[in-house]
Amino acid sequence: MSDKDAVMHNIAQGMSQGSPYAREMGFELVSMEGGAALMRAPYKEIMVGDPDTGVIAGGVVTGLLDHCCGSAVHLSMTEFKIIATLDLRIDYMRAAKPRMPIFARAECYKVTRSVAFVRAVAYDETPDDPVASAAAAFMLDSSKGRPFMANMKAGQ
Repeated sequence: MSDKDAVMHNIAQGMSQGSPYAREMGFELVSMEGGAALMRAPYKEIMVGDPDTGVIAGGVVTGLLDHCCGSAVHLSMTEFKIIATLDLRIDYMRAAKPRMPIFARAECYKVTRSVAFVRAVAYDETPDDPVASAAAAFMLDSSKGRPFMANMKAGQ
């Protein structure tokens, strides 16, 4: 792994560990390649949307897709910039299989001066049978040049 890849991997992994939601859900970066990221959300009872079926809630799938898309954006950049989700469209295709982890694979396919564009898919067993697909756009340098964490209050 090159030095740049190692830095971007740490940033992408840090997104999962730095976000209280992602940390609570157990999101983990499984692999990365160029501007593509693969993440996993383990099955947890707290994630269940319907106790009768044991299927993970759609909101968890949304959160995983958003995090995976953001990781793909970071992996595609040549330098770290703070990003923000501008648009996230998700098409749900079927319910996830009960009591199974969910995976998301996202690829950043275009980066402009101010916006990055991403495609993603969420699945339980194989990407050929998706639970959902997503298209997203992210604003680059959403901090407007302020230092990282400058918007956080002391003690947060």
